This record gives sequence, structure tokens and C-alpha cells, in this order.
Amino acid sequence: MAATTFPLLLLLAAIVVAAADLSVYHNVHPPSPSPLESIIALARDDDARLLFLSSKAASTGVSSAPVASGQTPPSYVVRAGLGSPSQLLLLALDTSADATWAHCSPCNTCPTNSLFVPANSSSYASLPCSSSWCPLFQGQACPVQSDPSQSTAPLPTCAFSKPFADASFQAALASDSLRLGKDAIPDYTFGCVNSVTGPTTNMPKQGLLGLGRGPMALLSQAGSMYNGVFSYCLPSYKSYYFSGSLRLGTAGQPRSVRYTPMLRNPHRSSLYYVNVTGLSVGRAWVKVPAGSFAFDPNTGAGTVVDSGTVITRWTAPVYAALRDEFRRQVAAPSGYTSLGAFDTCFNTDEVAAGGAPAVTIHMDGGVELTLPMENTLIHSSATPLACLAMAEAPQNVNSVVNVVANLQQQNIRVVFDVANSRVGFAKESCN
Repeated sequence: MAATTFPLLLLLAAIVVAAADLSVYHNVHPPSPSPLESIIALARDDDARLLFLSSKAASTGVSSAPVASGQTPPSYVVRAGLGSPSQLLLLALDTSADATWAHCSPCNTCPTNSLFVPANSSSYASLPCSSSWCPLFQGQACPVQSDPSQSTAPLPTCAFSKPFADASFQAALASDSLRLGKDAIPDYTFGCVNSVTGPTTNMPKQGLLGLGRGPMALLSQAGSMYNGVFSYCLPSYKSYYFSGSLRLGTAGQPRSVRYTPMLRNPHRSSLYYVNVTGLSVGRAWVKVPAGSFAFDPNTGAGTVVDSGTVITRWTAPVYAALRDEFRRQVAAPSGYTSLGAFDTCFNTDEVAAGGAPAVTIHMDGGVELTLPMENTLIHSSATPLACLAMAEAPQNVNSVVNVVANLQQQNIRVVFDVANSRVGFAKESCN
């Protein structure tokens, strides 16, 4: 999908926001002035992301999932600083990846000329293959030496290669000062990308900030600075030139937030699983087969809250039941058509105003996440057409995983409290 990246200079020139509260921006221009057509175009790249989320781990219990995610392209970016003095970068947000990485100079194949320059940072350090970080990034092991006691040569830098979207990149493991707002995290370990193979259209232009749950992720590396908590509020796709926010730490989190327990899959420890107990459309509960939402680490079954997937996907039996109940209540006289990933599109002129029912996601802990109507129903600005903004999980991926995606999270404050193993939700106007 062709996408025009928002001008980097415009965002990099903006004033740095207060500590622990950063602006979140859309990363690509909407492909169409119509919200419906834009979402359809953006969602075409969801399959790669869903394949990444649903990939299962090796039988040893050590995750075989890639360090880099399949996000294509990143939906949201945040402004960060790397190095001393700080070099401003726009990093894609990814709640389902641990590793942070940036395109570094020199790199002739990276997707931008706005590269991080290690030579200009006094605090930059390459990490050797003997570093304890190297195996976490799935880096290459140190070469075997016949007599290590006699060797005086320095060990090589830890190097790793990872796939991303349609491409792959090669990186050197390094550490440097990471600045987020007014906060500086010294010796932050990240991948310094020095080569990209394949098309770079769907890669983050400057890098990625890993917000997962593993030891490489932001909360782990920040230690006690943020008390194991961050949240975001994502701006609507209908408000491209407005920003949301990434809030780090416990301060400023909403008091009205309702929490559900965070589940842990040891085979995919980066992902934020929650236990969905049911769905309702209007006042009617959606009737799904028993065990449809059950969490099972062995198969990956369950529900993941993810920042990189565009539209929410439900497993086949869950989506079929949700769709049928939604159609029953809307009762569109001319029936329903398919458009892109959506199969429940109807003529809005034939349905009374307010005729579309709300969808509520019910979770453990008594959480009832009633989606705003703009997160449930996407309208075309060109024709009297609207579509239910959810879909069935593609058949070519692990079809047991449900994903609550970023379209359904817009204008909701989502709080990830890793320290207390819970995920919270609160209504908020993010635009």
C-alpha cells in the first residue's frame, strides 16, 4: 500500500512536551479523504501483523517469534531523543514488541536520510557478543577461540538480523541515552540498524520503540522510573492532524479507569493478553460456542490488546455470531455488502438515525468496554454507506487469537500496568 509519510521536519521542530507525557502522531497520511476507504486501505496490511501476533513459540518455552514485529506500516509514532547530545527521532509505538531499534548512519539502504549518527553521541557504546543482552536480541554468538586465555583481540560487536514486513534488517547491538520528554534513561540497549534488505515502504522511517512486557522493553529498561506503568490515548483516523498521548508512569493516569487482569503467555511473553468473557450488541449478549474466548498458552488462544493491528479481528465462530446479531438489530432493508475486510456494509439512508447498536467487550474484573460509535461503525464520506468496523481473523494465520486493534482503542485511554499485571480502560477524547 502506498502511503505518504508525515513530513519529519514538521514534527521534529515541534516543542518537546512535558516529562512522561508525549504526543502521539499518525504516521501516514490517510489514503483517502473518506474514513471508510482509508481504513480499508490501511487494514490490507493487517495480515502480516496478525501472522506475527499468532506465531507460536518453540517447544523449549523460549520464544521463537521475531524481535521485530510485522507491523506494516506503523500506525502511530512518538518523538524521542537518542544520544548525547540528543538526536530527535520519530519512533513507531509497538506494544507487541520488546526491542527498540533505530536506523543508524552509515546506512545506504535505510528508508530515510534522517539517521541516528552514533559518531555524534558521546554516550554511545557498542555491545560485544559476550554481553548478556546479546542472546535476548537473538544475536550471533561469539566465535569459538581455541585458547581464550591467550587472546588479546577485542570481542566482536553483537550483531543480529531480523525480518520486518517485506524486508529484513541487520543491526549492531548498542546502548545510549534515550530521552522521552524530559526524562533520560541512560545506557538504553537498542539495535542500531546498518543495513536493510528488501522493500522499505512499510518499515518505520526512523525506528521503533518496544513497549512489550519483556526484559528488552521500555518499562523493564526504565527500572523504577515509571513504576511499570504506561498508557496511551490514540487519536482517531478521522482527525489526522491531531495528536494523542503516551503517558509514562503512574502520575496522571485517570482515576476512572477500570482494570482487567493481564494474562501471561510464557511462549509469547511480550504480548498483552486479557480475558474476554463475552460480547454484547446493544442489550443482547452474543451467543458464542463455549470456550470461544478461553486463554490457552499452548495454542496461543485468547485475546491480545495490540497497538499495531488496524481493525479488531475475532475468531471465526465469535465473529459470525457478533455479525449476525449486529445485522439482526440493524435490519437494513437492502441487506449487506462486502467491502475490503468488512462484510457488513449497508445503506445508511435506509436505517433510522441511531439505528446502529453499540458493541461492548466484556472482560474479567467487571470491565465493560462499550466502544464509541465511531469505533464500531465506519462511514463513507462519498456515499450513504457504513460498515461494521470489525472482521474475522484471516484463515492463513493462527485462527485462535482475537485481537483488539487500534481502531477500536481510539479515544480510549488504555493503561498497561505491568507491575500489577492489569490492563485498564477509560473514556477520553484523545484528539
